[in-house]
Amino acid sequence: MIARAAGTLERPIAVVLLNMGGPDSLEAVEPFLFNLFRDPDLIPLPLGFLWQRRFAQMVSRARAKVVRDYYRQIGGRSPIGEITRGQAEALEARLNLGRPGTYRCLVAMRYSPPFTDEALAEAARLGARTIVGLSLYPHYTTATTGSSLWELRRQLAGKPPCVGAVNYLEIDRWYDAPLYLDALAAQVKKGLAEFPVERQAGVELLFSAHGLPESFIRERGEPYVAHLEQTIAGVLARLPGQHPWRLAFQSRAGKARWLEPSTDEALRLLARTGRTEVLAIPISFVSDHIETLYEIDLLFGDEAKKLGLDFRRAPSLNTEPAFIEALADLVERRVAEAGGIAST
Repeated sequence: MIARAAGTLERPIAVVLLNMGGPDSLEAVEPFLFNLFRDPDLIPLPLGFLWQRRFAQMVSRARAKVVRDYYRQIGGRSPIGEITRGQAEALEARLNLGRPGTYRCLVAMRYSPPFTDEALAEAARLGARTIVGLSLYPHYTTATTGSSLWELRRQLAGKPPCVGAVNYLEIDRWYDAPLYLDALAAQVKKGLAEFPVERQAGVELLFSAHGLPESFIRERGEPYVAHLEQTIAGVLARLPGQHPWRLAFQSRAGKARWLEPSTDEALRLLARTGRTEVLAIPISFVSDHIETLYEIDLLFGDEAKKLGLDFRRAPSLNTEPAFIEALADLVERRVAEAGGIAST
């Protein structure tokens, strides 16, 4: 049972929001890429323990110039840090309504500051004895949620100050959470409203998810694609009428076989059907970053223009109140399952 005294927690519950992170400047691009390619959960290499670090150094150095140009085109940095902090602040305010001081919401990025150990050090400073690891990836895969949660567990099982957290709870997937589906469907409706009224019924919905190597599904049996499909079904059930739709994957890298079709391939296939109105929906992302602002808006937007498509994007969830409410519901339900907040 999580104790509470005189209307406020003696020790607050620390909710750690887990996300990928991103460079906050052009100078931070190469260190971000290095941390990303060094992660064996995301980039599994044969005998990686022997040479993963060297691999990360070579690849990050080789790709930094090109990737810096991508970030330059979206303002010189990733907004994901600022947005995630905004999500944490909004979630903390919502969770503490009527019970000030009960929750503190912290941010832990996997590949850029603030890192997991920094978030846990802050939780220890606050005196938190209960930590809730909240993945900001709705759909489970070891490449994202798994990596972030494993790092959180490693830090908690390691050295002080982390060992002070005696209660540890996880929220590792929420692809079918009703309030999340409500919030996502609302963003899709906003995107549809950007088309002329008389053409909205015929708009094709292009759900664009972050890609994965096929081996993650084939060899590991991961539920990622099944989760995406269930989210799409939930969103479609919340929309008026029946829209044509398809699922595609972006952010392909390396020579391995990745999930298909790619988003740019889906655009070409769609153009051949004679449809002209397309709404891209960033299905596996809950905040704007390079995948939405550069890949979808600029890269795919330019491709769609060349194909003669009227291409638009549904706004990301970011700090939308309905999305913050969905996160709060997830946290409150998980804490309740663990015994709730008891008065002493």
